[in-house]
Amino acid sequence: MSVLSGKKIILGVSGGIAAYKSATLVRLLIKSGAHVQVIMTPASLSFVTPLTLSTLSKNPVHSSFYTDDEMTQWNNHVDLALWADLIIIAPATANTLSKMANGNCDNLLIATYLSAKCPVYFAPAMDLDMYKHPSTLSSFTQLKHFGNIMIPAEKGELASGLVGEGRMAEPEHILAFIEADLKSKLPLRGKKIVITAGPTYETIDPVRFIGNHSSGKMGYDIANAAASMGAEVILISGPTHLSVTDKSIECIRITTAQEMYDQCHKYFPTTDVMIAAAAVADYKPRVVADQKIKKNEDVFSIELEKTKDILFSLGQIKGDKYLIGFALETENEIENAKLKIQKKNLDLIVLNSLQDKGAGFGTATNKVTFIDSHFQVVPMELKSKEEVALDILNKVIAHYA
Repeated sequence: MSVLSGKKIILGVSGGIAAYKSATLVRLLIKSGAHVQVIMTPASLSFVTPLTLSTLSKNPVHSSFYTDDEMTQWNNHVDLALWADLIIIAPATANTLSKMANGNCDNLLIATYLSAKCPVYFAPAMDLDMYKHPSTLSSFTQLKHFGNIMIPAEKGELASGLVGEGRMAEPEHILAFIEADLKSKLPLRGKKIVITAGPTYETIDPVRFIGNHSSGKMGYDIANAAASMGAEVILISGPTHLSVTDKSIECIRITTAQEMYDQCHKYFPTTDVMIAAAAVADYKPRVVADQKIKKNEDVFSIELEKTKDILFSLGQIKGDKYLIGFALETENEIENAKLKIQKKNLDLIVLNSLQDKGAGFGTATNKVTFIDSHFQVVPMELKSKEEVALDILNKVIAHYA
């Protein structure tokens, strides 16, 4: 999944021959999962039609302060600027760059730019001598001083027939530049996180098993959020109907507690963070029947034996890794969770109580309490599991801050 997926992007198009490339850029942004609104300068209307960009962006194109000739309905540049997660100005002509640098606000694009609080990228496009002119270089310097991000022009054949620097970066290169820049600023970039999710099934016979009601949603939400923050994510998942939304996540499917134990120990030595959100079975049948057990007796007993304690075993070899466990309790919740922290050498435990409405298995929400290794207790309000996932990862970010 692209880092641009779900992002709200304003594409500003100014009046240069490179404006024809804006159609391809809009298409690539939409394909990456972004929401796009286009603002055109009046001069750019001579190079590409609003109909083309409106069709590709699936949104009306704005090019003036008013939407009608009677000037009764205006395009609110402040609302547009606040809507955007980022702004891309491509092509950015010498004229537009000068207006941006000096605050010459005579069109909707510049008014929106001056109102923006989000990152702004600009892709210069002009002829060779214009690109190297001191006034243009001054605009570059000033805009970068403002915190704007320049996508360097490329060398190649220009509209004048000259060959040199000044050609707007190709749309594919603009997209790659922005994705790389955003990824480099993600809070978990460079961190490897292993997450477990879902239940485990312990076989009784060829058709029956011991399991639990875990859907795996909490673990999957953590995995998706961690990937969106730049982490390298390995998700070890028990049986569930869920799938990851980010293709960068390596998802390993297992069934039994032993299989999860093996996979956790395989990846744990090279990870930075381990988040054990799975509901692993505590017991398994001592003997697994080769054939389906017939319903012959009124009372039937299965001898069980403990499964390996994955979290305890990881805590013994933790080193400097950040280890997070989950606890689902029904009584003496805080006390039991604190004992688990000590016994399993955890850095943080995420406590769920079945006494809380909307928490636990099979819900879209969760109500958790964070307890760290110093026994600091932080109760949280009822939230969606996606929001709880962000809260958990913010604890990870704070640990490495």
